[in-house]
Amino acid sequence: MARPYPFNESDRLELDPTYQEVLRDEPVSRVMLPYGGEAWLAVRHADVRTVLSDPRFSRAAVVGRDMPRVRPEVEENVNSTMNMDPPDHTRPRKLLAGAFTTRRVEALRPRTAELTAQLLAGMRAAGTGADLVEHVSVPLPLMIICELLGVPVADRPIFRSASDAIMSMSAITPQERLAANADLESYMAGMVAQRRITPTDDLLGAFVRAQGEGDRLSDGELVDLGIAVLIAGHETTMSQIGNMTYTLLTRPGRWAALRGDHEVVVRGVEELLRYTPILASGGFPRIATEDVELSGVTVSAGETVVVSLNAANRDPELFDDADTLLLDRAANRHIGFGYGAHHCPGAALARMELQEVLGGLLREFPDLRLAVAPEDVQWRTGTRVRGPRALPLAWGPENGGRQDTAPTDSTVASFHLYDLRPGCLGSACPGRPIGRDAYTRRAE
Repeated sequence: MARPYPFNESDRLELDPTYQEVLRDEPVSRVMLPYGGEAWLAVRHADVRTVLSDPRFSRAAVVGRDMPRVRPEVEENVNSTMNMDPPDHTRPRKLLAGAFTTRRVEALRPRTAELTAQLLAGMRAAGTGADLVEHVSVPLPLMIICELLGVPVADRPIFRSASDAIMSMSAITPQERLAANADLESYMAGMVAQRRITPTDDLLGAFVRAQGEGDRLSDGELVDLGIAVLIAGHETTMSQIGNMTYTLLTRPGRWAALRGDHEVVVRGVEELLRYTPILASGGFPRIATEDVELSGVTVSAGETVVVSLNAANRDPELFDDADTLLLDRAANRHIGFGYGAHHCPGAALARMELQEVLGGLLREFPDLRLAVAPEDVQWRTGTRVRGPRALPLAWGPENGGRQDTAPTDSTVASFHLYDLRPGCLGSACPGRPIGRDAYTRRAE
């Protein structure tokens, strides 16, 4: 009998115990997704890597198909790099890979450190306590990726809200999600058109030049590439800044254990990427184009497979003490950024930003702690990724910044929710706040 999937409500950072059960007894099992019926779920590290890298598992095959999925909409976007297989996927992927090489990312480290220092100074100026999400988690990754793309400062909060809508699963209605996506496509198309008239040195300008020099990207692919960079370039990092800080502060001795030189932080970030579950459910499903065997189970041609990166990163066959956070873990072969052709091209950027933020927090706030009880931290719900809506922190004397209650509405509302009505995206519509419930409520 197929288990309902996702297994649990992913509003915190604990994996459902069912994952341990299937890792041990049924690594490839039948699950019932919210829409489209049954699929196979692969959880072991080796099987997940196979599904993500073997060309017999296709992302392109999902387009236009009423298949098992976690959202009600049938995937229709042929321009999305996530819906392409090689060789079509190779063209935009080549552009992305060139933009986020290790050398180029390291060149961004001084600017990231500068922005981090400014944001942490602003957080300290709040007194003996502040919300990490408002002061650091949201603004830093957004500033970095928008500077790279060339997004005007005035439009950045609107991009944040659009990304939030597009990444939702059940937090908003499908119609709201499609409207937000259409608005973002229209805005990005306008940015592309501007760069054809007036070339720029930013990343989007480079994409436009590459198209003009014969890179064979269609206009639709170019627009979608810009959107993919925008969302992927900040969404996961934004969530993981809060997730990692929460994880460290709720485990005795872990915050202090990371204080040291840069390499201690680097290794700690890798273990946190392995240990901290970021996805709220299985990753993007794939369809088998022919029969494939996984852990002794035959996945037939035409069947859908979903994978759990969260579970694969807790596979005891690969990781000793897989369910324990070991900040000095060596040879960490986690797949927190995916694997294969769709491995996150911005992984190096995300790593660098996480290293700078955690390193900065450790230096500036060695006595950092939660300002509320762990159970009072409020979490995003109904989205593809897990993360706190607000993370109230305190420093200094124990009684100086502790809050006795959960964050107020005004604190949580700092998550930059803006008007996403059709036609209201961009500098012509200056991001009017419309209230905290507009894009965080459950779809009825």
